Amino acid sequence: MATRLSHPKRRPPLLRQAIKIRRRKVQDLQDPPAQMTQEVSPASYHFSPKERDLLYEEALYTVLHRVGQPEPNHVVEASELMQYLQEAFQVQPEEHQHMLQQARELEKPVFCLKATVKQAKGILGKDVSGFSDPYCLLGIEQGVGVPGGSPGSRRRQKAVVRHTIPEEQTHRTQVINQTLNPVWDETFILEFEDITNASFHLDMWDMDTVESVRQKLGELTDLHGLRRIFKEARKDKGQDDFLGNVVLRLQDLRCRDDQWYPLEPRTETYPDRGQCHLQFQLIHKRRATVASRSQPSYTVHLHLLQQLVSHEVTLHKVGSTSWDGSLSPQATTILFLHAVQKDLSDFHQSMAQWLAYSRLYQSLEFPSSCLLHPITSIEYQWIQGRLKAEQLEELTISFTSLLAYGLSLIRKFRSVFPLSVSDSPARLQSLLRVLVQMCKMKAFGELCQDTAPLPQLVTEALRTGTVEWFHLKQQHHQPMVQDILEAGKALLSLVQDVLGDLHQCQRTWNKIFHNALKIDLFSTAFLELQWLVAKRVQDHTSAVGSPVSPEMGESLFQLYISLKELCQLGPAPLDRDGVLALDGFHHWFQPAIPSWLQKTYSVALERVQRAVQMDKLVPLGELTKHSTSAVDLSTCFAQISHTAQQLDWPDPEEAFMITVKFVEDTCRLALVYCSLIKARARTLSAGQKDQGQAADMLCVVVNDMEQLRLVIGKLPTQLAWEALEQRVGTVLDQGQLQNTLHTQLQSALAGLGHEIRTGVQTLAEQLEVGIARHIQKLVDVKESVLPEDAILPLMKFLEVKLCYMNTNLVQENFSSLLTLLWTHTLTVLVEVAASQRSSTLASGRLNVALQNLKICFHAEGCGLPPEALHTATFQALQRDLELQAASSRELIRKYFCSRIQQQAQTTSEQLGAVTVKASYRSSEQKLHVELLSASSLLPLDSNGSSDPFVQLTLEPRHEFPELAPRETQKHKKDLHPLFDETFELGSNLAAVGEPEG
Repeated sequence: MATRLSHPKRRPPLLRQAIKIRRRKVQDLQDPPAQMTQEVSPASYHFSPKERDLLYEEALYTVLHRVGQPEPNHVVEASELMQYLQEAFQVQPEEHQHMLQQARELEKPVFCLKATVKQAKGILGKDVSGFSDPYCLLGIEQGVGVPGGSPGSRRRQKAVVRHTIPEEQTHRTQVINQTLNPVWDETFILEFEDITNASFHLDMWDMDTVESVRQKLGELTDLHGLRRIFKEARKDKGQDDFLGNVVLRLQDLRCRDDQWYPLEPRTETYPDRGQCHLQFQLIHKRRATVASRSQPSYTVHLHLLQQLVSHEVTLHKVGSTSWDGSLSPQATTILFLHAVQKDLSDFHQSMAQWLAYSRLYQSLEFPSSCLLHPITSIEYQWIQGRLKAEQLEELTISFTSLLAYGLSLIRKFRSVFPLSVSDSPARLQSLLRVLVQMCKMKAFGELCQDTAPLPQLVTEALRTGTVEWFHLKQQHHQPMVQDILEAGKALLSLVQDVLGDLHQCQRTWNKIFHNALKIDLFSTAFLELQWLVAKRVQDHTSAVGSPVSPEMGESLFQLYISLKELCQLGPAPLDRDGVLALDGFHHWFQPAIPSWLQKTYSVALERVQRAVQMDKLVPLGELTKHSTSAVDLSTCFAQISHTAQQLDWPDPEEAFMITVKFVEDTCRLALVYCSLIKARARTLSAGQKDQGQAADMLCVVVNDMEQLRLVIGKLPTQLAWEALEQRVGTVLDQGQLQNTLHTQLQSALAGLGHEIRTGVQTLAEQLEVGIARHIQKLVDVKESVLPEDAILPLMKFLEVKLCYMNTNLVQENFSSLLTLLWTHTLTVLVEVAASQRSSTLASGRLNVALQNLKICFHAEGCGLPPEALHTATFQALQRDLELQAASSRELIRKYFCSRIQQQAQTTSEQLGAVTVKASYRSSEQKLHVELLSASSLLPLDSNGSSDPFVQLTLEPRHEFPELAPRETQKHKKDLHPLFDETFELGSNLAAVGEPEG
């Protein structure tokens, strides 16, 4: 402990003890030499009880002997600072009072004012040349205050320093020749006893040298210079000129002050005499504490900083908040006072802050960004020669220690910076930034020359950390029971953890490491992990053997899928530097393929059976006309397709055989479903008395089969047949592809089509009976009933039944039903028409029914299209019914109409040709006919010729009973007769319409 003086002796008079210091040679002269540090590991921030007591004494001594005005935002009250120190050092009240009393009994330090005369500007020019040769005299006047507290209000004196301060306590700067803006940058240490009655004095003078008149005339530049010559002639030779002074009370100064002060005049002749730039610092010398007398200043400051920062971090940790690097006002005040009193340079303060923070960061939780400020400060002020050997060694250890600790955190970044904590990426990014900035420092480059480049060190740490993480995960998933199935489950969990880690590296971590150090973390982790995974999977599949049980097959399939996903994360084959350990991993799983395929079919079959058993055969909704089992079946087939996509076997030929098996199983399941759903319909219909409900179920069954056919038709797309055919095109011919996959699919679709047609045929048969019954009733109704009324029961029956079927069947099946019903209806109509051929009335009703049925089945375009309705049977039946329903005269009329149509369509002249010219004269109401000639007639006589003549009649004759037939003359033996005869027929043709012959 420091010696306590009960009767302090009076200090000797202040002789010339001030030490003149050049700014360029500032050193910590009072620091005793420290021993070389041999340890590489950082010192703990915890101190022994003795060290803590010495440090606590140092802090109390700093607060007790505080001088100067407080800085803005600093704590003013000493009691508040004492309370903070008591909490920071965890000192009990009794112990605090005891140590405070001891600190008060210690000898007071020597108070000093460290004054730096930086420069001046705008001073007076006293020489003939218009310039001056300025220098300053400065010192501290003890025991006399400045009246009024303001230098401007005091009584101006000539030569204040020379007249009031002893010469041995007066200090002088260099003379700067011929300037009005001198720069000195000189520092002086001025001691004082009592700050309350001490004042700082600075006089600025112009050095006056003895020169001849001739020399002064040579320097003359204007009339003002001539006036100065006459004025100097009246002065004593060698007398200096007063330029101005600055007088300040020390108690008005802050611990550190840096300002421009106006130079005060001694008379009012020149009130504006320029400004002087001064820097002040109130420091201690010969502090009585043990720590100050036995340790370097920056070391004591470092320990005090460590203690206070650790307390700040602990306070935030107790409050469940993270320390942001900002010190409390109490800690800031104490550290500032200590640094100023110990006269620590900014560089040594930055170094102490770096050493303290870098050590505490390795023990306490606080943001690594707090290290950036001291790094920047040291880099900005770095000069290796200003540090002692032990300080260089300590700084080197701090660099290597923090680098090693940072690399250890990076090696364990998965657990140190978990993504479950939101700020983990930011904390890792901050750490990398600190390491990058530290390794870029000139100090680091000079002191740690043998250190490898940071990217290389970090890459190696990441590689090592990845392997360590993998082994930890492997131990975590180690099964309790040594069983091959349990081992497979553990391996699957391990691979899934690897996948999750790689995804995190890809999405989050890789960007951070790449931005900071241009390191591809994902590639590094992938290459390490894929090798480790490949070794363990290969060992596991070799131990499984063959045959593979269903349980083991399921485990292997999940493992295969995980490895496939793992390989997809890696680089493409063209981008790799070499072969990966996982290349060709699918060969390890070949023995499990039969188990996978059988498992897929068994699960699907079980789901189909369960779906049919649970099906109530009711539509799912108005727009969805199939039942629940069809939905389950679609999901089941989708799962099979998904399994095939997951498998995606790399070998083309084996992939083709696997796809063939999938298609075969899918088609087999489709046929099994048809059998099960029909059996389900029979079971549910057996207990139903209402035949309508049975028809409903049959409609649902048909719709389910139609939905199944749509699903089966999508197999080529779902199983990617086109891509598969391109892959196997080099090993299999096109004919083999068509004879396997496509043949299987077409066979399945044909089977489904047959089942659907059978169901629709059953529905149609239920309606055919009613249609036949209503058609038969149509012909048996009384003659007095009009045909339109006679067909009403038939049309109402069809309207009800077809609307019902349209509601319960999907469009494809409803169209098929309409086609069957239309064919059956035409057959019934043909049979009834044949039996009623002699009844004109029945034939007429059947014809009306046929036309209305055509309209009904067409349904304004929503039913059968016209080409489906106008079949050959329909056209023949329509023609026969029209003929059977017509009268004799209508038949005669139709006959002649057909003859006219036949004549118009005839193009050959097999029987010869006749030339006729006819015209109707409406004014006379007569038909004028000119019979010109005939040619190429057939020879009908035995002599090889004919005797032709032409007979003219108006047909049908019952329309023109008064007109007798007319004949031309006969031409004997002439096959090309020339008649040239004219006839006029009729007298009232307009009454019967246009003539037909």
